[in-house]
Amino acid sequence: MKKADRQIIFDKYNGRCAYCGCELQKGWHVDELLPVRRNYKRVEAHWKHKDTGEICYSYGGVRRNIDDWIRVKSKQILDGCLYPENININNQMPACASCNINKHSMSLEEFRSLIEGFMKHLNELNTQYKIAKRYGLVKEEIKPIVFYFELKERQEKLYNDPNQPWNYRK
Repeated sequence: MKKADRQIIFDKYNGRCAYCGCELQKGWHVDELLPVRRNYKRVEAHWKHKDTGEICYSYGGVRRNIDDWIRVKSKQILDGCLYPENININNQMPACASCNINKHSMSLEEFRSLIEGFMKHLNELNTQYKIAKRYGLVKEEIKPIVFYFELKERQEKLYNDPNQPWNYRK
């Protein structure tokens, strides 16, 4: 991605995460609002001969001349993707690392549902959370999940509404 395009995406919400609204830090992510589902394939660990490039998947095949072989760790490599048309600047959103990692390749509604379930899981599984709640350190509030970019779009729409009393452009 070009540096100029990354800056355009960063500026969409004035350096804030499009989802939670936090100020973006170094290492912020670019997320696709409509997901791009990347396909990965696993390449198993193997040995590669330094000179010939020959590949061997068992140690038994390389032990006689071990110094001639390089150990290659298993890894995931990109093998194409679904919906490549969603990789465009109009669909790309600035995101903090935690929002982007949690959203992964979910749709917006799937991500919203995931977040709505956080409090339930904290109450079921997290002892420290339950104790903090009992001591009044945590106040739970059940409310709809509205993303930062949705709030900004609503504010922009309201601000530009010619029927509002503060709009003198009538």
